[in-house]
Amino acid sequence: MASNGSDPLIGISTYLEQTRFGVWDVPAAVLQRGYLDGVVAAGGTPVLLPPMGIWDAGLLSRVDGLVIAGGTDIDPSRYGARRRPVTGPARPDRDGAEWALIELALERGMPLLGVCRGMQLLNVVLGGTLHQHLPDEVGNTDHLPRPGTFGRVLVKVAPGSRLAGILGQQVDVHCHHHQSLDRLGAGLVPVAWAGDGTVEAVELTDRFAVGVQWHPEEDGGGDHADRRLFEALVGEAR
Repeated sequence: MASNGSDPLIGISTYLEQTRFGVWDVPAAVLQRGYLDGVVAAGGTPVLLPPMGIWDAGLLSRVDGLVIAGGTDIDPSRYGARRRPVTGPARPDRDGAEWALIELALERGMPLLGVCRGMQLLNVVLGGTLHQHLPDEVGNTDHLPRPGTFGRVLVKVAPGSRLAGILGQQVDVHCHHHQSLDRLGAGLVPVAWAGDGTVEAVELTDRFAVGVQWHPEEDGGGDHADRRLFEALVGEAR
């Protein structure tokens, strides 16, 4: 374990955004607090990883586990597709930095949890592709009813999967995504699906590398939050 203390250090990717706080309106590295609460409640210590340049093995070796957080759409050029009008603006800083983080985590066998965009980027890093607008594929907006709100989706989990061992075979989750997995990346196994057939989770079978399309940092909230995915990640990081 990289950390010297009793609590594993869990790196979490962040965003660079124009942010207002107090009297300031400046670029800042930001992250929803739910990720921090999830890691702390699970017995880990969160470490924020801003998209500043490309991470190397020496820097990443200082943390014990990794969360790739949700966020903006991945540049379609990363998976060999043309940009559609419905796809959000490119964020090359995040794409590049988080791509390097995922590659390094996989090389080192570091426990990895990809959340929403994080699951999609894991798929792309491993050679997969994405549907750029899910409603065109499934004919509904259940996964993102409107901007700034979460959809509630019932997800069924494959028996015998790592994810089923953590969450059971059915879970009600918070979703906020208009893209989804198309062709799966090398080694990824689909292990959870929404009722419309959308792949909602994937995992690698030979290590703790799990991607979920939903937002576990939002599930439940407060004292009733469902922290099981964070607990599993921190447990592996020990």
